[in-house]
Amino acid sequence: MLRTLDIVLIVVMTAAATVTYTIKHQAENKLEEVRKLEAEIKLEEDTIDLLRADWALLTQPNRLEKLVGLYQQDLQLAPTASTQIAQPQELPMLRSELPPPADVLEAMGMGKGKSKKPVVKADDTDDVETGSVAR
Repeated sequence: MLRTLDIVLIVVMTAAATVTYTIKHQAENKLEEVRKLEAEIKLEEDTIDLLRADWALLTQPNRLEKLVGLYQQDLQLAPTASTQIAQPQELPMLRSELPPPADVLEAMGMGKGKSKKPVVKADDTDDVETGSVAR
């Protein structure tokens, strides 16, 4: 009886050691994955910082002014006059404020001589070119 109990305990102890080793190995693998991801994140953050610094360098007013002077003949740039800036009341009307085209009225059954007032939806005027700014 003593030998059977010893063998059972040895098997249980071996199984427990195997499970413990497997869990430890999986934890080490996950830790290595976390370290790799942290390294990738650090690389991305460094790249973003580098790109921001590069953007700041490229958009310096002094540099842009020199480039404008260098390529003036090719670009033919001129300062924007204050009269070129539009006021809100000078903008074209919104698409939803446009009267519907005649073919839309006829399709809605409100063609010539109909007294019913048409209801204009934004979808009805999507093909009308207004030149207005999208909101």
